[in-house]
Amino acid sequence: MIELLAYFKDELPLINDFLDQETGKLEGLVKDVARHVLLAPGKRIRPVLTILSARGLGYAKDDIYPLAGSLELLHAATLLHDDILDDADLRRGVEASHLVFGTTETILAGDVLLALANRIGADYGKPRISAVLASGIMATVEGEILEIAHISEPLMNRDTYMDIIIGKTARLIETSCRLGAILASDDRTMEDALGNFGLNMGIAFQLVDDALDYESPSDDTGKPEGGDLKEGKITLPLILYLEMLQEKEAEKLLAEIKNRTLSDEKRDHVLAEIRKHGFGTRTRTYAAEYVEKAKSCLTPLPKSGEQRVLEQAADFVLTRKK
Repeated sequence: MIELLAYFKDELPLINDFLDQETGKLEGLVKDVARHVLLAPGKRIRPVLTILSARGLGYAKDDIYPLAGSLELLHAATLLHDDILDDADLRRGVEASHLVFGTTETILAGDVLLALANRIGADYGKPRISAVLASGIMATVEGEILEIAHISEPLMNRDTYMDIIIGKTARLIETSCRLGAILASDDRTMEDALGNFGLNMGIAFQLVDDALDYESPSDDTGKPEGGDLKEGKITLPLILYLEMLQEKEAEKLLAEIKNRTLSDEKRDHVLAEIRKHGFGTRTRTYAAEYVEKAKSCLTPLPKSGEQRVLEQAADFVLTRKK
């Protein structure tokens, strides 16, 4: 992990400088909202993956930073909109933007960041970059739509759950890797290899994120403890718990989640049971399988320091605490 940490140490200041400069150019109505979410502590995994993917294919130019930063702009836009939809209180350890600045301002800021990311991509003059950016945005929105539908009609369904996490998280991480490959090369084989790496890593990333919601206090994750259950999201730790219950008991719990009649006492009981039976740990075990799939996708890449760091990045997903 030493190489991974060193890579982040070198690249984060350049990524953060770009984000600082770009948000500083925004209009006053949305500038403070964008800076609130973008300049709060964040992992920056998406822009770093774009840089690693391009460098791993031999791209050495410094003009990569706007493209890499555009992925963080996209991600921030989804966070702003998600927090409104989820009525979230916290994001990255600070008060959610819509509670600080208002819903209208936050929606507009998210829209501006989406448009800015698309403009940055178009400035490179490669149609494939614009196409992949658009596909990544569409997949993310479709994942959110599916999740909202799933909250309205919660089901104990692993396939639906996987479709949701692929759409709302994994596709944007896949996009991050594909964009780096596209900038570096027109070789679609390499693009697909890095894209599949990002897709599998993204699935693992969200599985771990869902496990953390049942494992870690809000001080560690920067999000409310048990927030997924409170919001009615059916994630894998909860699915594993529901599968353990008698059919009628599981149906009753799903009905309470759907109708928002789940009491605080019952929610605390479910949280305690999921922790007691180690369903967060089992979720991490599934994540580990996707990490191995991700690393196997890197085989076609030339051997390099960046390839090793990409492997370390995939392994790091499993050790996340926030």
